[in-house]
Amino acid sequence: MVTASILENRALIALNGSEARDFLQGLITNDMEACREGHAIYGALLTPQGKILFDFFVVANGESRWLLDCAASRVGDLAKRLSLYRLRAKVEIVPRPDLTVAAIWNESGAIAAKTDMVMFPDPRLRDLGIRMIGARAALEEATRNMSPGDYDSHRLKLGVPDSADLPSDQVFALDAGFEELNGVSFKKGCYVGQEVTARMKHRASARKRFLTAEIAGEIPAGTPVEAEGRELGTLASGKDGRALALVRLDRLEDAEGKHAPITAAGRQVILRKPEWLKP
Repeated sequence: MVTASILENRALIALNGSEARDFLQGLITNDMEACREGHAIYGALLTPQGKILFDFFVVANGESRWLLDCAASRVGDLAKRLSLYRLRAKVEIVPRPDLTVAAIWNESGAIAAKTDMVMFPDPRLRDLGIRMIGARAALEEATRNMSPGDYDSHRLKLGVPDSADLPSDQVFALDAGFEELNGVSFKKGCYVGQEVTARMKHRASARKRFLTAEIAGEIPAGTPVEAEGRELGTLASGKDGRALALVRLDRLEDAEGKHAPITAAGRQVILRKPEWLKP
């Protein structure tokens, strides 16, 4: 049965104006050419050093209008940062607290489009399903006959990081799987952090990845993952015995070669690569 969840941790920002598309094109990791009605893109705003400040979806919403689906906890910071870049561009940046985000998954066929909302396949991974943007009442009505689900548990099972796993100015885009999750274009022109990101790609110098971590009990995000007293990485978000861990792959390979126990807070951890992650 189709499963649905209202995503309380997401919020929307609208960018309106004749120069909004070009404004985003010069800032974000992905290519606005691929963003059109019914087909959103996933991307990020980086520091000049190539680390993620904000990640979000960009959604077409009529001519010269775009919606950013972003973390609710950082919507004000993102709007402020975009305003700093705006200068004299003909762009209006407006938070949209009247809109809500929902996700549906396990859909076996096409989902009928609704005139009172925006719908698009999650561009990161097919199994993540479809996202919907609209007024809360409209989303609740559209999902009324669907099975209620836990979206975080669903994405954790797939090993996909979300905004909560990407603290500002700490994680490189390629370390966060942006290449594999369709969050970066290597064919578009310049954007903030592009030089570092391209260099990491061509030198294959991304050393960390998010892996799934199976562990007994709840352990706080930020807890070190260790082997023989050496830190391999840190835990990120988790629930019901499954979490994500941002891990140095070279250190993990060394630990596995020695058959060393891997632990976090003294508990055994089993790390696995998500299926979408390149070998």
